[in-house]
Amino acid sequence: MTETGVINREIATAISKQGHGDLLMVTDAGFAIPLGVEVIDLSLEENKPMVLEVLAMLRKNFSVEKMVLANQTLKTSPSLFENISRSFGNGVLVETVDHSIMKEMSKNVKAIIRTGDFTAYGNVILVSGAGNRWYSEK
Repeated sequence: MTETGVINREIATAISKQGHGDLLMVTDAGFAIPLGVEVIDLSLEENKPMVLEVLAMLRKNFSVEKMVLANQTLKTSPSLFENISRSFGNGVLVETVDHSIMKEMSKNVKAIIRTGDFTAYGNVILVSGAGNRWYSEK
């Protein structure tokens, strides 16, 4: 029985399927999930869990090289935008796109983790990275 790390079976499986450059998405409660994309629904009730809580858990177990957020997140929920941008540390690139582009990109993610977060535009696409464990001679 798993008692450490990611104990949610579906999230652990989704992480293990990610390779360098693959996409994993964490969404708010209202994001329209495309047909055919695997969804891991964690929503319990309004604002439980929050996107930032899920990102904090993922940071301990998942390497990210870039995050994609909607321009609308910055305009509508600026503190959430800042907190998401910092959630994986300073070395992670943050790209912004229009929300309509993010919806198109969501069709190509390997999995979506849906939260109960009711913060407007609380969605982020995580681009898998190599992490700091990799050795490179030069």
